[in-house]
Amino acid sequence: MFSNDRNIETIGELVEVVKHYVGLQKEYLKLDLIEKVVRLVTVLSLTFVLAMTLLLALIYVSFAVAYALSNVMGMVGAFFCVAAFYVLIFLVLFLFRHQLIERPVVRFLAGLLME
Repeated sequence: MFSNDRNIETIGELVEVVKHYVGLQKEYLKLDLIEKVVRLVTVLSLTFVLAMTLLLALIYVSFAVAYALSNVMGMVGAFFCVAAFYVLIFLVLFLFRHQLIERPVVRFLAGLLME
């Protein structure tokens, strides 16, 4: 009743269209993944470069502050004071690492990967 040559051709065309659609979806997913990986690598690279530049500037500023304080505290005391300041910053970052580091990184990665 329903099986004639036209129906068989239509089913064959439908199968070809579905195969083509699946292939296009596969390509789309590949391109989407590549875009996200490239964005992630770009952000990581930029963060690394900026962090290293900031670190170099921080080293020079630390020496400048230590030498400026050396007139008041002596050389050893000035360097100790600068070191104590960095230990204090480390402790604050360590105690609040979830709020200051982990949550923003998780939000960024989730936003990037869930787009």
